[in-house]
Amino acid sequence: MPKNDLALTDKAAFAWILRCGWKGLCPRCGEGRMFRSWLTVTDRCPSCALDYRFAAPDDGPAFFSLCIIALPLIAIVVWIQVAFDPPAWVHFVTSLPLMVLGTVLPLRPIKGWLVASQYVNRAQEAGTQGLWSRLHGTEAGRSDFD
Repeated sequence: MPKNDLALTDKAAFAWILRCGWKGLCPRCGEGRMFRSWLTVTDRCPSCALDYRFAAPDDGPAFFSLCIIALPLIAIVVWIQVAFDPPAWVHFVTSLPLMVLGTVLPLRPIKGWLVASQYVNRAQEAGTQGLWSRLHGTEAGRSDFD
């Protein structure tokens, strides 16, 4: 996706969001890194200087990780318990690591997808553009996504 090309088809925008989020790349240029550590979004893109202050995924990654991944894993663990009635140590050796890895590993790509989606869709709370302009010292007509 070119730097300022927001006239993409929905399919191309979705593919761009998935690519940038999965690889942790800047959603504007596709070159710079989005993260400075495991889950910490960098302040600015080192390639295009995109300011990531707009990024507010909050608890979204944890919510999606728990709802989409943990719930099916819990169903599997419960099925194992009901079907085989293993001792507790079996769950500590198998189920616990499965649950931890299954919910922690997807957090970074999910957070990347949410940040990239916020940028591509220019998501911002309604009525906050003027407030953000005053808080961040940007021009009144300029968007945080520019």
